[in-house]
Amino acid sequence: MSALDRCLNVYDLRAAAKRRLPRAVFEFVDRGSEDGIAVANNRNAFERIKLRHRALVDVSGRSMATTLFGKPVSMPLAIAPTGAAGLCWHEGELELAKAAAKAKIPFTLATGAMTGMEKIAKEAGPGAGGRLWFQLYVWNKREMSYQLIDRAHRAGFEALIVTVDTIVPPNREYNTHNGFIAPYKPNLTFTLDIMRHPVWFTNVLMKYLTTIGMPRNENFPDEYKRMERGTTTHELTRQDSLDWDDIRIFRDKWPGILMIKGINRPDDALKAIEYGVDGIVVSNHGGRNMDSVVASIDVLPEIAEAVGERLTVILDSGVRRGSDIAKALALGAKAVLTGRATLYGTAVGGTAGAFKAINIIRNELDKTMAYTGCRSVDEVTTDIFFGGRQGNRLFERVMDTV
Repeated sequence: MSALDRCLNVYDLRAAAKRRLPRAVFEFVDRGSEDGIAVANNRNAFERIKLRHRALVDVSGRSMATTLFGKPVSMPLAIAPTGAAGLCWHEGELELAKAAAKAKIPFTLATGAMTGMEKIAKEAGPGAGGRLWFQLYVWNKREMSYQLIDRAHRAGFEALIVTVDTIVPPNREYNTHNGFIAPYKPNLTFTLDIMRHPVWFTNVLMKYLTTIGMPRNENFPDEYKRMERGTTTHELTRQDSLDWDDIRIFRDKWPGILMIKGINRPDDALKAIEYGVDGIVVSNHGGRNMDSVVASIDVLPEIAEAVGERLTVILDSGVRRGSDIAKALALGAKAVLTGRATLYGTAVGGTAGAFKAINIIRNELDKTMAYTGCRSVDEVTTDIFFGGRQGNRLFERVMDTV
């Protein structure tokens, strides 16, 4: 039995990924910032929500299929942008994209990906049954961002997701402790870490070294692709000057679906409508930036209520189980993004591992829908909840009817 066969849930995949990856790479994927409070709180917030099962309902014909931006998906899930996929597996972004296409859900390519968008589009795009979204970190030199937007459009990506919650570089002190720094410089700590993981070295790093050299940010301009060069990603993509005028420009330049990722206030969500945004991702960046940030699921209800049907609301940060998707749908999300869960799978088995992670979550959502008496995702409402939480108007309304 393979390591992948022994994995029965996302936490098993996480444990297997931890064994396979160098510590520096695993912690970059797995951890948050500072004390890890936000990462833990994302999970705690999901776990506080309790559901009620419904008896004697015929759910034999249930379906998780739905639509996102007018197109069908097999379930209300999309792959979040994750820049480390190419370190989890050789060309890991391509592996993830192929798994998403096979599962009939959208895949989001990160600006910092180590596989070029054109290759992703060719091998996992619409021709292969895939739906591709592109995540944009805004360059300090805005013209570079405009060129990247045009490139994504020419490659056939249907949606642009502008990340707006990485205003300054986060305090991920463990990266420095692990010798995992940008720009990359050879150091004893990371070298010893690699030597302890010969399988990863052979199957990931060596494949890059024998083809293109050191892994590169393939969607960066040519002069900035190499990770060992002197300018860091955060210096190039610093976003402390990013404002709503930039969103207006992106709206004018991007002809497809436009989303903003990193919303956790109703007033920002309402403003997104004014600027012609098609969707928002309620997200705290998976707890990877501000460590004291509120859990995304806690702010989702008031945001969803504020915007109503005027744009598509997607929930990100902390999703590890299919039941998490049901909770997010009931609180107003149209779908969720997952990042770490499928990265763990990718690290263990490439496309097969990512596909297994998706299917694990799919199976868990299916069971949750059956237990709660929901035959379609449209039937997943606040009716499935038990109890309430202070300050949450949707929960309060549930409590008023109990």
